[in-house]
Amino acid sequence: MLIRKINILIVEDEILTATCIKTVLLQMGYEVTSIVDSGEEAIQKAEQEHPDIILMDIKIKGNLDGIEAAKTIYAKHKIPFIYLTSFSNSPTRKRADATNPFGYVLKPFNEKQLQKTIEKALAI
Repeated sequence: MLIRKINILIVEDEILTATCIKTVLLQMGYEVTSIVDSGEEAIQKAEQEHPDIILMDIKIKGNLDGIEAAKTIYAKHKIPFIYLTSFSNSPTRKRADATNPFGYVLKPFNEKQLQKTIEKALAI
């Protein structure tokens, strides 16, 4: 019996961070569909690839930040998303929380915490 791998879209504008996240996810047994660095690209890739979950940075390139991109993607495709960000200030956190994320992981991230957050999000 084949077990289908979980597909994850990474939205991160720092290439070194994105590469590190991808490496960690692959070691955990997940597949990475794409890495994109803007909200507009995130929306496009979500529509094309239909990932199982999205890891979304908040401060990214383009006209849409990660919060707006996540809100748009979830409204249209119901793809769960986890914010993986270094932004934890109160106004940003309030805006992010208003989108009902499936998780919120601060960078630099702990691998076990990231895996638990992904597993929890996929179980919902």
